[in-house]
Amino acid sequence: MTAIATEQFEIFLATAPGLEDELRKEAKDKSFKGAQAIKGGVSFVGGWTDVWRANLELRGAGRVMARIAEFRALHLAQLDKRARRVAWATFLRPDQPFRVEATCRASRIYHSGAAAQRVERAIHETLGAKPSSTAAVCIRVRLDDDLCTLAIDTSGELLHRRGFKEAVAKAPMRETLAALFLRQCGYRGTEPVVDPMCGSGTFVIEAAEIAAGLCPGRARAFAFEHLATFDAAAWQHMRDVAARRQTATDLRFYGRDRDAGAITMARANAERAGIASLIDFCQRDVAELTAPEGPPGLVMVNPPYGDRIGDGKQLTGLYRSLGERLLRNFPGWRVGLVTTDATLAAATALPFTAPRSPVAHGGLRITLYTTPPLA
Repeated sequence: MTAIATEQFEIFLATAPGLEDELRKEAKDKSFKGAQAIKGGVSFVGGWTDVWRANLELRGAGRVMARIAEFRALHLAQLDKRARRVAWATFLRPDQPFRVEATCRASRIYHSGAAAQRVERAIHETLGAKPSSTAAVCIRVRLDDDLCTLAIDTSGELLHRRGFKEAVAKAPMRETLAALFLRQCGYRGTEPVVDPMCGSGTFVIEAAEIAAGLCPGRARAFAFEHLATFDAAAWQHMRDVAARRQTATDLRFYGRDRDAGAITMARANAERAGIASLIDFCQRDVAELTAPEGPPGLVMVNPPYGDRIGDGKQLTGLYRSLGERLLRNFPGWRVGLVTTDATLAAATALPFTAPRSPVAHGGLRITLYTTPPLA
């Protein structure tokens, strides 16, 4: 069995397939050394302070996993025996409940429930901690071609749950996806952003937070706070240092939506996030869309697809109207548009470059289409 050292171990940042390289670039920008894109996310070697900082600072990661052990397991008895050799007391506290989740792929151990049960029992009997289906601490067991990887989910709730969005519109965009789509459009917090169909405000709130230098995890708790490796004083110092990096910005952001209820929700979300003063929310139909005064920036929009909202056959006119308004009123602005349907994207008549790889989102396959600055 190969155990991963306490000081340095593999850290895995999960993201939606298709966005791995963009997350790798974000991790590199945040000085996580050696980050490599792999299937389903990004991997690098680091320590527990890197785990804390990844949860606090990275906008595109869905989870941060600490991989603590890896070994071959051909049957349940072997899995049980080798799981008991892991130094669980190094990572887990006996007074904190835990839960175990397992996945099995192309392995002789094929029953995920039985695999989870064996690891759960091994932890309970060697450490004394009690299993609980509602525990914040989750041990993830992955059996792939008879190779067992044990990892601690250090995030807890998925990281798109920033801690301030209580109100959501129909078919909301996850904040983690929104952040990576903004990056793919070249947005780095130095230009205005307009969302003509803002819904609950995800794109403009993310953009404003980036411009203001705010950490996405500043307003929430994490599972790593319940681990034996947690140092509350060091964590508070990290948070304080990050908070001091907040910057003043003269940039403004603009959320528009024809639904008054969506605007109310978006404004409330921005207020909870502490950046309402940077965002101008206004009820407005696409047919009334105009560019704000000042230098051009990015139009970022996630229109209805028809898969969930409305009838796809009736959306062509909406997309056509959006394209007409952007081409007429937004010279010099770039456009990022997310949709499931290439035909709807084409209906805008916008000069899209080659589309990005499709990304799984809530059972759909969505694609980001981008333009150069409009003529």
